[in-house]
Amino acid sequence: MKEESPRGHLHPITTIIREVAFIFDKLGFSVVSGPELETEFHNFDALNVPPDHPARDMQDTFWIKTKPGEEKKVLRTHTSPVQVRFMERIAKEGPKPFKIVVPGKVYRNEATDATHEAQFYQVEGLYVNERVSMAELKGVLEHMMKKLFGDDVEIRFRPSFFPFTEPSVEVDMRWNGKWLEMGGAGLVNPKVFEAAGLDSKKWQGFAFGFGVDRIAMLKFGYDDVRLGYTGDLRLINQF
Repeated sequence: MKEESPRGHLHPITTIIREVAFIFDKLGFSVVSGPELETEFHNFDALNVPPDHPARDMQDTFWIKTKPGEEKKVLRTHTSPVQVRFMERIAKEGPKPFKIVVPGKVYRNEATDATHEAQFYQVEGLYVNERVSMAELKGVLEHMMKKLFGDDVEIRFRPSFFPFTEPSVEVDMRWNGKWLEMGGAGLVNPKVFEAAGLDSKKWQGFAFGFGVDRIAMLKFGYDDVRLGYTGDLRLINQF
């Protein structure tokens, strides 16, 4: 009998992306994707990021050289532009309620260390309907965190600010006796609806974004985000 060839296995980050997608599929969310090379409009303008916001500076963003007269482009700094593109499509097809979750790679022009990389993965969620509340957002995120880390997980919401949500919150998780920031969330700012072509007086929504790499580090127990990108089989083969 021919011996079966050794099989590979999933990378920890891929495992988390699939697990999160499965969790939200059970809640009726569709998984969508978008381009990593984005326009300035979708990455910043449509998300209500002011022209003088520090995130637009070279130290935070990888700007791509374009020809004179062409729209400026960037390597997307978050997965939120996919939300705008999806809402634009819904606006053209005929507005209706929807739920989407968006896993994907993003880029930041910053120094790397144990908790920061120049490229990493995020997962975003967006729910749009005629009536949406912070209570629904809280319930969805608690459900996600319990599925990922167990029923005993503790999370808290802290007031914060993001240009594309209002009100906005930071979401923390209690881990080994300390509170760790896991992501941001809030109700969609009406200006984002208007930029995408939806009537902000009719539609409401909530959005959230979490770092996949941080979830993977906590769930699988390694302590340097950069280890996920070295290709070192001593790490990968543990999982």
